[in-house]
Amino acid sequence: MMMLIQIANLILQVLVSIVAGACLLRCYLQWLAFNLGAGQSKSIGAYILPLSNWIVLPLRRFIPSIGRFDLASCVAAYLLIFCKIAILLFISGATSIDISWLALALIDLLDLTLSGLVGLVFASIILSWIGAGTQIQFLVSLLVDPLLTPIRKAIPNFGALDLSPLALLLILQVLQIILGNLKL
Repeated sequence: MMMLIQIANLILQVLVSIVAGACLLRCYLQWLAFNLGAGQSKSIGAYILPLSNWIVLPLRRFIPSIGRFDLASCVAAYLLIFCKIAILLFISGATSIDISWLALALIDLLDLTLSGLVGLVFASIILSWIGAGTQIQFLVSLLVDPLLTPIRKAIPNFGALDLSPLALLLILQVLQIILGNLKL
């Protein structure tokens, strides 16, 4: 039984992380007023929209955006994570939904967000070394720079050495430690 739960956890974790991550990225890109370009084959929207439209578009009928914040995409990511948790808990023998599941889903949503940001910061660092001037480097910079700008203003300038990605990684990892302790 334990092996079945581990296999289900792995499969659900991968699938939900991809789709919920696409929903969160969609929300963030809308916040940045980025055109997802549904008709453009080389746009990031060509990847994000097919992964997330099936859940986001129906939710938009009931959940409007708040300014530039795409609340339907955020709720979609939360619902996906909640369903993953519910499935895993039912497989492991839970018989009823508990209010703690809602909190656990929120913590997992925040953890997924932080993990995605950590990945983006690493991608930004690597692309700044090897992919300067490429379209993907431009996109990753577009996503990471709004987070780095306040840090760059707060820490001293060391010339060509930019320590703001390191500071952002430290902040994100501290937040992940706090979230990890909230799960316990």
